[in-house]
Amino acid sequence: MEPAQIWREPFRGDYPDPRVLGFSGVESLQKGVEGFGPRPPMSHLIGLWLTEASKEHVVFTMPASEWFLSSQGQVSVGTLLMLADAALGCGVQIALPPATPYTTAELSMTFLAPCPAGGTLRATGGSLHDGRPLALSGAWIEDDNGRPVAHGTSTCYVFPAIEGLTPPDDMQPYVAPAYDTLDPHERPAPKSAIPWEDWKRMSGIEILRRQVDGELPPPPIHYLTGMTLQEVREGAATFTMPASEWLTSPLRTVQGGAIAMLGHAALATAVTSTLEVGSAYRPVDVKVNFLRPVNPGGELRAIGTVLHRGRTIAVASAEVFGADGKMVATATGSTMIVAER
Repeated sequence: MEPAQIWREPFRGDYPDPRVLGFSGVESLQKGVEGFGPRPPMSHLIGLWLTEASKEHVVFTMPASEWFLSSQGQVSVGTLLMLADAALGCGVQIALPPATPYTTAELSMTFLAPCPAGGTLRATGGSLHDGRPLALSGAWIEDDNGRPVAHGTSTCYVFPAIEGLTPPDDMQPYVAPAYDTLDPHERPAPKSAIPWEDWKRMSGIEILRRQVDGELPPPPIHYLTGMTLQEVREGAATFTMPASEWLTSPLRTVQGGAIAMLGHAALATAVTSTLEVGSAYRPVDVKVNFLRPVNPGGELRAIGTVLHRGRTIAVASAEVFGADGKMVATATGSTMIVAER
């Protein structure tokens, strides 16, 4: 039986009162921690939680769920980008005065260790430079044992303050509606990682072509987000993903980390298409530039291309396009080629 396509379900969650922007950045985040506002759709989808907010740092947690496993059986670094983007953006926000909006312009991540499923991931973010119009933040991601698995930085564009915006003085604790089923991330994930025995008898391009043809299953994240490998040839891959409201942040737009996840999937899969029989890959780093916001609706498309394929390191890039055909992000990343998983 084919697993449910969760992105087709009605989304859950809501968005904060726009007047909350009238608080300082750290005050508005503290209101969220204290329950004075709804969880955005992405929080219901992947279990992303804001658990701490102070003038020094913010903390987000997310389960290292089997929903996030790649076809090679580790938590996809693309899903780490969604966790990191939340901590990095709010790491800038905690230093902002009232009524000061911002947007992420660039995100860079280095991946330090493979991350298996199980337990809780924790991202701690903070301000590195409180500048105008550019601010810089940094974040560490740790696994359930406190081991660092990734580090990132982000550059955000800070807009001029909005005049005349005052915060609400009548905020009440938010009462979430009851749902008939568990949130998506709490449901059993499909067992669709491809066994290592298959990787040891087929090349990367063979595995990927069988996925496109439906002979091998897509990774679990496909059933959660709709992210789908559409085309592959040696050194290139094309993915699509619905710009679903499930993927939106409190800003009501598709989260930058979700866009980064799609871009990384395209460039990493382009590298996978060059793998020999019995070899594996390990992501090293990625840099994503965001060119314009993405509103929910329609479909995103990412095209990944290998720029350099050495014996141990490959470098690839990806371009991400919105439903209107305009480019919304670019990504470049390096991947280590290893003999064993």
